[in-house]
Amino acid sequence: MLDAERLEILTESAKYDVSCSSSGSKRVNRGGGIGNASVGGICHSFTPDGRCISLLKILMSNDCIYDCEYCPNRASADVKRASMTPEEICELTINFYKRNYIEGLFLSSAVCESPNKTMELLVRTITLLRKQYNFNGYIHLKGIPHADELLCMRAAHLADRMSYNIELPSEKSLKLLAPQKTRDSIMLPMKKLQAATIYDKENKIKKCARVIPAGQTTQMIIGASPESDGRILKLTQALYRNMGLKRVYYSSYIPVVKSSKLPQTGAGLLREHRLYQADWLLRFYGFDVEELCGEDDNLAAEFDPKCAWALKNLQLFPVEINTAPLETLLRVPGIGARGAYRIIEARRFCRLNFDNLKKMRIILKRAKHFITCNGKFYGADGEKMIKASLMLSDDMHRCEQLSIFSKPSETFAALTGEL
Repeated sequence: MLDAERLEILTESAKYDVSCSSSGSKRVNRGGGIGNASVGGICHSFTPDGRCISLLKILMSNDCIYDCEYCPNRASADVKRASMTPEEICELTINFYKRNYIEGLFLSSAVCESPNKTMELLVRTITLLRKQYNFNGYIHLKGIPHADELLCMRAAHLADRMSYNIELPSEKSLKLLAPQKTRDSIMLPMKKLQAATIYDKENKIKKCARVIPAGQTTQMIIGASPESDGRILKLTQALYRNMGLKRVYYSSYIPVVKSSKLPQTGAGLLREHRLYQADWLLRFYGFDVEELCGEDDNLAAEFDPKCAWALKNLQLFPVEINTAPLETLLRVPGIGARGAYRIIEARRFCRLNFDNLKKMRIILKRAKHFITCNGKFYGADGEKMIKASLMLSDDMHRCEQLSIFSKPSETFAALTGEL
């Protein structure tokens, strides 16, 4: 029987890995099985502090042989150790699912004994869930660096999503803070997974038989090493374009362990927040890293990346809302991707004015400085006045965890990432 103390240790130890999500899979329930990981098949619950939960997030073991400086579970850390067997994790997952606590599993582990031994146990766990327990729910598996390629591919045929966390943005920092890991031990499995995914698509393998149908993700720790936002985003852009990753997650460094090689203060949530905003612009708005941030520079703290870019390029504004192409509308602060498409569709039937834009949920307190409607302009005059007006905007400085009681407009922006 699994005791409460071990469960507490292993779930608490797993909270620092943010590269988990519960979407994108096409796996559906089969006759005689339980669970459904298809699109729209994940329901969510909320903790008292507003965090959204759909997955059981747990480590198989926190008894690590590696001694990464930044990790709370490193070998030299004085923490309580605990481990679970594959059978115990399977029983816990199924019992929690049947009680409607969760809709899927995020499974990771510290490296215990050896990378291959750890990966073997993880693969055995999800094999039992799929074959013996007939669990068709969502499974996200964290890959183990240095583990054998065959183990990685076996896992990929059973999991919905996998992640090999880069952790640190440069090989130099990796050697300093995590010397037992190498760049190749992380990047090579990611390349193998991408190649397998491409092969399945090109050969029109049935979706239910494809490897990691929800793709792969990774995570970078921000602020534990000296890399700038520009270098971090350059790596992010390369991962999206060359590796086909679904998401890159950013985790602001928190000094939970003492080390002379680490900063004494955390990176802060605002820097993490700005990186997520810039990440969204790279994926959905057609921006390049060079437009947002120099390689050795950090993103502006005062304004979101799209506003900061627009302020540097005021010669391109204002744009006429009734004639500007989609690519231009996407670059206007306050107009998100959905808003831009709504504008394109609506102006087929009539010329739009500011009242129309307000009904479309366009954030006019930002957008008005960069647009005209039927030739009319209601924004501030000059860069200094625009900056002052934007600085007075209520939502420019806040960086906090949203609750389920947040204002609808705030929640909508957080869900869509629109800027």
